[in-house]
Amino acid sequence: MTLSKLSLRNARRQAGDYLIYFVTVVLSAALIHAFNGLVFSEELSALSSFMESLPAFIIMVSILVICVMGWLIHYVTTFMLSRRSRELGTYILIGLENSQVARLFFLENLIVGGAALALGLVLGGMIFQVLRAIILSLFHAPYTFSLALSPMAVMLTFVYFTVIYLLVLRKSRKSIRTMNIHDLIYYEKKNEEEAVKKSRSRRKLFTAAILSGITGTPLLLTGNMPLILLGTICAVFFLYGFFLSFSSGVPAWFEKRPGKKYASHALLIFRGLSAKLTTMGLTMATVSLLFTVTIISEGTGMLFGTLFQSRVEGSTCFDIFIGTEASDLDGNASEDDAAHSTAAADSFQTSAGTSADDTSASPGSTSLPAADTFLRRIENPETCIESAAPEFMPYLEYIGSEIPLRASMQYNIYQGENRQVTDYIDQNSEYYSYYSYDPLMAYSDYAALRQMLGYSDAPLEPGHYIIHCMAYLGNLMENYNQDISVSGNRLSPGSVYTEHFSQKLWDGNGRAFILVVPDEHLASRPVSHKIYGAMTNVPLTQAQDDRLQEIHENQMGGSAGLTHFTTGYCTLMTKTSLTREYAAVSACTIFPLYYLALILTMAAATILTVQQLSESIRYRQQFTLLGKLGMDRLEMAQALRKQLAIYYCLPALPPLLISIPFLWAMGHTFEPGTINGPGQLTGILGTALGLFFLIYFVYILMAYSSLKKTVLTE
Repeated sequence: MTLSKLSLRNARRQAGDYLIYFVTVVLSAALIHAFNGLVFSEELSALSSFMESLPAFIIMVSILVICVMGWLIHYVTTFMLSRRSRELGTYILIGLENSQVARLFFLENLIVGGAALALGLVLGGMIFQVLRAIILSLFHAPYTFSLALSPMAVMLTFVYFTVIYLLVLRKSRKSIRTMNIHDLIYYEKKNEEEAVKKSRSRRKLFTAAILSGITGTPLLLTGNMPLILLGTICAVFFLYGFFLSFSSGVPAWFEKRPGKKYASHALLIFRGLSAKLTTMGLTMATVSLLFTVTIISEGTGMLFGTLFQSRVEGSTCFDIFIGTEASDLDGNASEDDAAHSTAAADSFQTSAGTSADDTSASPGSTSLPAADTFLRRIENPETCIESAAPEFMPYLEYIGSEIPLRASMQYNIYQGENRQVTDYIDQNSEYYSYYSYDPLMAYSDYAALRQMLGYSDAPLEPGHYIIHCMAYLGNLMENYNQDISVSGNRLSPGSVYTEHFSQKLWDGNGRAFILVVPDEHLASRPVSHKIYGAMTNVPLTQAQDDRLQEIHENQMGGSAGLTHFTTGYCTLMTKTSLTREYAAVSACTIFPLYYLALILTMAAATILTVQQLSESIRYRQQFTLLGKLGMDRLEMAQALRKQLAIYYCLPALPPLLISIPFLWAMGHTFEPGTINGPGQLTGILGTALGLFFLIYFVYILMAYSSLKKTVLTE
């Protein structure tokens, strides 16, 4: 039999014996190829200027992914060399040269890698279509299936794997060439050297590692960067110290508790685990570190997704939003505010849509005819432009001629007499205080806006005021029972509403809350800022949105982006721009984070599973002996399950102790209102952990099924 045929036969056998490893390499190649496809996709890059950052993010993550894949392939290749060392030594005994055996091992691994890469490229093309469809749906762009593959993506993936395999196999080939027959045959007896030789030193290290974990975890929650860095160092020391000293630390614990040592299957299970960790402590610690990064990546991706979605929903409830700069942010009223106070009656009547001869709006009235009248009038673009504030004119001229509107409205936000509600929220909740006053809105404007946005009616009882706030403040404001004073009138708290109402911007409908009061009480109140909001018949096209952004940039005297907060200018936001920004940022951050997490999970779980399955012969001999000593099959199955459960839990539990507090602290660093209470944050963490353990459980199930079939034979 020629070396080529022997290499091919061994490659087939290797793919079967290490099927989990082979499948993992195929899936990894597929994911790498799919994300390389995103890097070189001109179609996706053209969706938004924000998408220009996608290749950089994916390449950065891919570098880490390639390093992890290189470590996986090197580890498994070295492991296979140790397991097949007797076979390779036998080839030398029967007359083959070391160089021929080295070439044989090189070729069979190259065949396995080539087959995995070929399958990965095919599967990666399908995964790319899935990713492409998801990104296009985020941009609300049409998707058409196409089998076209990017030659550059294929080439880059091929280069990645060629470099990895050539570097890994070159080292293995060199090792085989320099080994004599004795070293090669007994190579499988070589174990990982213990970093800490003495048992007493390992026990001290075990104690130090536990203390380091207890100390480091709280430091990750401080929010202080130097302390977080110190906490990270403590956490890494905990992981490596724990696993390097486990083989001495746990037996020492059992020595002091002989009752637990000989209970049930404890002695059998922990002697096996201690022996295993003695030979793979560094590997187990590295796997645990990868799991920590995996959970943090998944959790961060979900938290970022929540953050981006919250910003889109909270920034504007309108299809088109234009707001002027809020005045008196520092507590110093401008000269214009004095003029506003003398003409405020006309201002609020114009906002509400009342006319000089409209007698239906009597003092204290809370009926809706004025709002209906306003909506009917404002739907006429020409009338809208005639009554528009000067700041809005350049935008409205284009909107009135080119964009069909379902409804639109211009109105004022007023300054309250004090900041009693602001202070109450500031003292009892997470809140970024922007105004030196409580923002106020005329009820007729509020009623018209609710009708325009499709919300239910919100009646205002005489002598009361309405609180409209973001959802995270809902429960707090329900308990607020203080009267407010507006122009000398005492108003009692009324209903609280929490629908999306453009309350994330300081030039929106209040920062996180606004107080809705009867119109006539605002006659002497200065205007804080002006807002124009519009709902379109159909979503803005890309061209329409780009034209609005161009007008906005001209107003700003240069590039202004989606928002601009310079004194004397406006803020422009559109649902289309926000959606595009959300889609692009999601693609540039969330997708790479999940890509990284998936690769890390598969690589780490593969190493654990390959190590466990490699012990199947030893386990079978061990359980055969136990059967002869009287242990029945049910007990053996129970012992095997316990041993596997502890083996797979050991590298997964420390990451939970580190990642959960870290992600919990990260969730609380976001702007107020992003995470709506502990329940939502718990749900995010639960989902992230669920995704991780779902993949992990698949590997555990495959290992148990294989071992049960091999070990517990009749």
